Amino acid sequence: MTNLLHDLVPAPLRRAWAAEGHCPDIDLYTLFRSHRIADPHRTAVIDARGATSYAELDDRARCLATGLTEAGIRPGDVVGVQLPNSAEAVAADLALAALGAVALPFPVGRGGREARSLLGRAGARAVIAATEHRGIAHAKELAELAGELPELDTVIAAGAGAVPVGCRSLTALPGTANGFTPRRPDPDTAARILVSSGSEAEPKMVAYSHNALAGGRGNFLGALLAAGGPPRCLFLTPLASAFGSSGTAVTLARHGGTLVLLDRFTPEAALRAIRAHRPTHVLGVPTMVRMMLERCGPEPVAAEGLTALVLGGSALDAATRREARRAFGCPVVNLYGSADGVNCHTGLAEETAPAGGPGVVVGRPDPTVCEIRIAPLHGGTANEAETGEILARGPMTPLCYVGAPELNMRYRTADGWVRTGDLGTLDAEGTLRVVGRLKDVVIRGGANISPAEVEGELSAHPGVRDVLCVGVPDPLMGERLAACVVPRSGHEITLESLGAHLDSRGLERRKHPERLLVVTGELPLTPAGKPDRTALRDQLAAASPATPAQTG
Repeated sequence: MTNLLHDLVPAPLRRAWAAEGHCPDIDLYTLFRSHRIADPHRTAVIDARGATSYAELDDRARCLATGLTEAGIRPGDVVGVQLPNSAEAVAADLALAALGAVALPFPVGRGGREARSLLGRAGARAVIAATEHRGIAHAKELAELAGELPELDTVIAAGAGAVPVGCRSLTALPGTANGFTPRRPDPDTAARILVSSGSEAEPKMVAYSHNALAGGRGNFLGALLAAGGPPRCLFLTPLASAFGSSGTAVTLARHGGTLVLLDRFTPEAALRAIRAHRPTHVLGVPTMVRMMLERCGPEPVAAEGLTALVLGGSALDAATRREARRAFGCPVVNLYGSADGVNCHTGLAEETAPAGGPGVVVGRPDPTVCEIRIAPLHGGTANEAETGEILARGPMTPLCYVGAPELNMRYRTADGWVRTGDLGTLDAEGTLRVVGRLKDVVIRGGANISPAEVEGELSAHPGVRDVLCVGVPDPLMGERLAACVVPRSGHEITLESLGAHLDSRGLERRKHPERLLVVTGELPLTPAGKPDRTALRDQLAAASPATPAQTG
């Protein structure tokens, strides 16, 4: 597989970014090891089992690396990892980096069909999976699929319980910390494959080098660090998600910080972790923060030492930003990023956003992370003040898509730019606004509607706590727009009240939602922690178009 993970960025550009200091030009395990040597007793991970020091984590990683070597894992091999957020998952990341292997993490909860697709397309030689997690026997499921994956030699079961037939036990792998000599892979070679929860029929897989993770993605977090020591990051999303790639590689290896991990997100558990472990940064998606705000009510959260909430994955509306700023007493950073290789954020300064303009303000691009330009939609000369497709290129740019040459043809240019599929503008001051997705456009009777634009307006409705808009098939118009709304306590939401609100905001009538799904609990989340648009479309399809749908 290693020969298939070729770099689509010209080599002179990669070398220039390293020479300019935008990348450490050192492999991930060596970076981590330098922090372990400097301060072995510093806490590296806090999970459900307690605290693990840098020295303890390093010993686990080195033992696992020797065991994986005995199991036949070699430099360049792809190894799947399906584990919950834990020190065990972090040790697996580091062990694979130390071997020069390529980690393919994907979240627990993803079914066998998707796991088979990921492992098969990546040509994985082995997979480390949870013996059991919240009722799902992941290792057993993957062992039963091994016959359909000719390149998959080994399934390793991790965690308590009987070892399933066809699996090896993680704890039984022979290994010793002292007998291991780590590899020193080229930092511009693949270290990790990120799985995108994007809009393709199957999840996209994107290969990242050691430098792109520790360099480009590391610079993104570095810009959000306050003076006074290493970061202490609470990840509400899975480390196995694209967002979670800033865990081991960035928080630990690049910045020598501490990871605070929940094996499963709930708003109550997240609030307890903030109060008990005093993170400097909380990383999640806006929907998670809205759930937390609902639980904590009008009282401020006791969040001593919190530097920033860093929210990505979906648009952050002004109402949530204001409420979170009041409740948590720290800057709320709007992060625009994806596995495809784009990142921009609003930073800690909380500057007033420029008045007017479409979409959501997501800050000014940082060339030490990635440059951004706007490509015109219909040819001609680019005018960056006009809406076009967002293109990105820089130290965080991934190598290539994995097992999908057609995606490389569609989304990569010959000079290394990534076509993101997102719509945006850059104003004269260099501020980026994200307007929506090319593929998310709802086409109603031949007219285009951006769900993101309508979501942005509806989020200001006083009775709306959370909202997503999706297109639903319609025999007459082709598609119609549906609003999926979580009401605030004590408010009743109707299509009429939403329409009146949108009228007051000046939104054209043709863009108003024509279907309503009232979600009485929370918006459903995917295993990667993002709002699940497919589940909402399924609920709308099951409901009568004539009446508003209700779901719990």
